Amino acid sequence: MPPAALVVRLEVPRVAPCFLSSPRLIDPVPPPDGFRVPAPGHRGLHHDQKGETVETGVDLKKEQQASKARPRYDYSAAARFFFRSMDLLTGAPTTLAKARLVEILAPIPYRSWENREYVRMTRHHRDLSLVEDADAVMRWGREAQDTEIWHLLVINEKMKEDQETDPRFLSHPLPSLMVGSYGVMAWSMALATIRRAFLFNAEFEDHAEHTYADLVDAHPEWEDQPVRSALVQQRGPFDSWADVFRRIGLDERDHRNRSFAFAGMSEQVVEYEGMPDVGERPVAA
Repeated sequence: MPPAALVVRLEVPRVAPCFLSSPRLIDPVPPPDGFRVPAPGHRGLHHDQKGETVETGVDLKKEQQASKARPRYDYSAAARFFFRSMDLLTGAPTTLAKARLVEILAPIPYRSWENREYVRMTRHHRDLSLVEDADAVMRWGREAQDTEIWHLLVINEKMKEDQETDPRFLSHPLPSLMVGSYGVMAWSMALATIRRAFLFNAEFEDHAEHTYADLVDAHPEWEDQPVRSALVQQRGPFDSWADVFRRIGLDERDHRNRSFAFAGMSEQVVEYEGMPDVGERPVAA
C-alpha cells in the first residue's frame, strides 16, 4: 500500500479547475482571523528536507541588486509574445496594478499541474514511484500557490495604503477573460508535455523576478515607508516596503529555480546564500 502520507493527500484533494477565476483574486478581501502564510520563503527562513524551519539570513537588498545585474533568460518566442501582449494591455511601465494582475495569473500553472498529477495518481496508483513523483509536484505547487496568493494580498494592502484605484485592465470582464485564456493555455501545456509547462513557468518567474527588482528601484520612497500591516509582517519582520517587494522578487527567483530544476535544467538554477533546496526530478514528456 502507498505510504500513509500519500493516502491522506489522495483522500483530501485541493483542486479547483485551473481556468476558473475567483472574485477574491481580482478584489482581495481581508484574510480571516488566524490566516498565516507558509514558512518556506520567509525572510531568513526555509524548510529543510525534514520539514524543519532553518535560519538562512538572506540579504534582500543584495539579492535585488543581483537580480538587476543578471541578464534575463533567453525567452522563447511564446514567452516573448505573452509578455508583449501583457505590455500592450497594461502599458510597458511596471506599476502596482500591473504587478497585481501578474499575481492573479501566477497561481494558475501550479493548479494545472496539480490537476494533472491527481489524474496520474488515480490512473497509476499501483506505481508508487509515479505516485511519489506526482506528489512532489503537487506539494511544491501548493506551496507556490500559497506564496503567490500572499503576493497578491500584499500588493492589495499597498494599493489601499496608497489609495490607488484599479485601472481599466483590472475591471470586469478583462481579468476573468485573461485568467480563462491563461488557464486553458497552462492546462494544455501540462497535458501535452509537463516539461515544457515547467520551462514556460520558469520564463514567467524569471520575468517576474526582474520586474520586481526594477519596481523597487523605481520607488526609492519605499525605503523610508514602514510596514504596518500585520498580514505583510507575517513574512518579516520587514523594515520597509522596499524590503517587502525585494522578498517578493526573491520568491519569484525561488519559483524560477524550482521550475528549471523540475524541467531537468538545473544548470539554469541561480544559487544564493540562504536559498531553499530546489530539488530535482527527471521529467517525462
